[in-house]
Amino acid sequence: MANHKSALKRVRSDRAKALRNKYQHKTTRNAIRVLRATTDKAEAEKQYPKVVSMLDKLAKKNIIHKKKAANLKSGLAMHIAEL
Repeated sequence: MANHKSALKRVRSDRAKALRNKYQHKTTRNAIRVLRATTDKAEAEKQYPKVVSMLDKLAKKNIIHKKKAANLKSGLAMHIAEL
């Protein structure tokens, strides 16, 4: 266990950050799932910018890798084009 006051604080802050990251990642995954399930092209095009923004934020904060975000965005764009 941590021996210094600052190390104890770091443990607490890491837990809080991990919880926040987990919530944001799960929210983004759910948004992607909803977008993929959409069959209406107009609705999908409306949702796409919001999902892209969420993915970019996750990549910026290193919650997911930037290339994973790019792959997801590309796949969603192809899905919308096929509708």
